[in-house]
Amino acid sequence: MKFGLLQYSIIILSIATALIHIALAIPNNLIMFYLNGFGYILLVMMLYLPRLRNHQTAVRFIFIAYTAVTIFGWAILGERTVVAYLDKIIELSLLVLLWIEHLHMNA
Repeated sequence: MKFGLLQYSIIILSIATALIHIALAIPNNLIMFYLNGFGYILLVMMLYLPRLRNHQTAVRFIFIAYTAVTIFGWAILGERTVVAYLDKIIELSLLVLLWIEHLHMNA
């Protein structure tokens, strides 16, 4: 797979939302936020690891579902803060870019 702006954008957005979740977890030791942050890091790594190239479509759909569940969970239980809204913009952007990448890979 050739890396372009789309792939680098997905990586940057994934790391950004991961760091936000981990930073929010630290003060109160929120395990769910740690896990969510590390989940984003793991999924973006799995998406582009050459060894998992044959499973890239499945990983991408898992990544899309993971991000959607995170947004849904926040909509039900999350706090309405500036950081939370910023993170939702990042996650929605990530969803769109993952879907665009899927369309490009299957065109």
